[in-house]
Amino acid sequence: MSDNPNEITIDNSVVVLVDHQPWVAFSVKSIDAGLLVNNLAGLAASAKALDVPTVLTTVGAEGGVLRDPSIKGLADALPDVTPIDRVSTNAWEDIRGAVEATGRRTLLIAGLWTEVCLAQTAVSAIAEGYRVFFVSDCSGGMSVEAHEDAKTRLVQAGATPINWMAVICEWTPDFTTEERNRVNPPVMEHGSMAGLAVEYLVAQTDLVAQTES
Repeated sequence: MSDNPNEITIDNSVVVLVDHQPWVAFSVKSIDAGLLVNNLAGLAASAKALDVPTVLTTVGAEGGVLRDPSIKGLADALPDVTPIDRVSTNAWEDIRGAVEATGRRTLLIAGLWTEVCLAQTAVSAIAEGYRVFFVSDCSGGMSVEAHEDAKTRLVQAGATPINWMAVICEWTPDFTTEERNRVNPPVMEHGSMAGLAVEYLVAQTDLVAQTES
């Protein structure tokens, strides 16, 4: 979509999803667990549908006594993406190569916990000149206060807050394009009231097509 006037486009962005793992998620108190998984799956499935590069990370998922892989809803949405596992709370050193390989400079980052791994990773990326948007409703902190404090820190560092449905609309602002049609299924499945609106519009389009035929 070369004619997309928005800051975030299919061609300039990379999705980075940091440590969305069951054990890490157990401590999240700033967002309902079911809503978090739903939002993640919606964002990940939309990125996959539009061929937007996506980097996944885990922390301590391999090599220990216990395994803590990516949340199933996320892994199911991105079956071909292998998470980058590490031992540091700051993922940037481990993912820099994967991000650089895309040749893109706009990062859409979400993570657990907002105040730890997400904040550290995003601030490091900003320091190296990347444009960073943090996807707040695909992230979670150990308390509402911790999540909000981290959002404030990120904004002060130069990052911009956004939610996953806004990302989809930035990627596909023209609802007549083939790209928008490609994200309709995940939006209908995960988009709550917005998903119902898309479901209604698709039904009307199908009705018009049937009438004209």
